Amino acid sequence: MKPVKCVVFDAYGTLFDVHSIVTALDRRVPGQGAAVSKAWRTRQLEYTCLRSMMDRYEDFWKVTESALIATCNALKLPLGAEVRAELMEAYLCLNPFPDVKQALSALSGTPLAILSNGNPKMLEKVVKNAGLDGALSHVISVDEVKTYKPSPAAYRLAAKKMGVEAGSIGFVDSNSAENVVLQKAA
Repeated sequence: MKPVKCVVFDAYGTLFDVHSIVTALDRRVPGQGAAVSKAWRTRQLEYTCLRSMMDRYEDFWKVTESALIATCNALKLPLGAEVRAELMEAYLCLNPFPDVKQALSALSGTPLAILSNGNPKMLEKVVKNAGLDGALSHVISVDEVKTYKPSPAAYRLAAKKMGVEAGSIGFVDSNSAENVVLQKAA
């Protein structure tokens, strides 16, 4: 095992609580926020996986919006253009998990980055809105390689951006399957 030279975090579900959007959802679909949030996230992940398998990359903002539309349609919930825009904007303001700032501070002597399926605009806004912009040396989007994680190309991009071998990256995420892919990218 190689020594860890930098730590790269997944954004959504690891640093940022994708379900912190429940309050915004509940304002628009009272009592349905948790169900919508869960189904929205599930579809979002399914859509990125399917797009990668089919080699049909689409910007994560569009994937996120498509997942929201499909979720509301499946749950027979109204979703006009104004509400859709409001909920999409709320996705740019996801809360960091409570221990994130403390963890990043504890690791401040190590180069820290994000590697995410999010597009650059989404990542810039969610990082800034959470007050994490000074804690990270890089915010890396798979948008550069036009394929979603867990594609090895995404992890090679992180290694390139961080200037280290993939095996020297400590990758932190909430999806253990991605760690297996990272090892294969090394």
